[in-house]
Amino acid sequence: MENAVNQHSKFQKLFIFLGFLFLTNAIVAEIIGTKIFSLEDSLGIPPANILLGGETFNFNLTAGVMLWPVVFILTDIINEYYGRKGVKTLSYLAAGMLVYSFLMILAAMNLEGADLWIKSKQGLGIPKMDTAFNAILGQGLFIIIGSLIAFLIGQMVDAFVFMQVKKKTGNKMIWLRATGSTLISQFIDSYVVLFIAFYWGADWSAVTVLKIGTINYIYKLGVAILLTPLLYILHNGIDRYLGKDLSENMMKTAMEKR
Repeated sequence: MENAVNQHSKFQKLFIFLGFLFLTNAIVAEIIGTKIFSLEDSLGIPPANILLGGETFNFNLTAGVMLWPVVFILTDIINEYYGRKGVKTLSYLAAGMLVYSFLMILAAMNLEGADLWIKSKQGLGIPKMDTAFNAILGQGLFIIIGSLIAFLIGQMVDAFVFMQVKKKTGNKMIWLRATGSTLISQFIDSYVVLFIAFYWGADWSAVTVLKIGTINYIYKLGVAILLTPLLYILHNGIDRYLGKDLSENMMKTAMEKR
């Protein structure tokens, strides 16, 4: 009886830990996604100068791409131990929290800033802090909608592909089901958000959206491969925490959940 209680406690604690980590990364990724950065300049390397459709493109990405690969790795870990039902639960919860976060940011943007705060950074060349605050945190409606739809579709596709591969491979070849599901879901995510936010929302041409989406996907493809060792580290750490019997039972049960 005591052992069963201890196992249930570990089951719950792990879900809470993974859930909070998942939610935190998803929300922060959306907030910092307003910054566009140069990957080459950040790494101190020459521009990539990738030729697509007669135009040259470099890795100018949203800061959110630092965290989205982590979100998808966590999705795979959650899927491994809690099944597609666990992924769906956290994905819907994350979507709700993202909407709530954006509403609170919108409310904060509409508050009248105090004079002492508005003028506080004039010495740094920022004439009005409230203008800077709203410009950085404010996002268009189509960007918000695009991000949420892309996030949910990506999560559902990731969970589905992951489980289909696992049915074929069992508990072996973690890298194949994790990397494979991430690559497919990230491919969809890379284009869905851009088409909704910029093709429909900002009148960008389909060709431009496809080119930028391709650059983003190339980056995500590389990061997904590089983060594969992290997946094994997390998996082994969780197995040690749960113990062999509980770990195997959870993975077996996860495959039966829908």
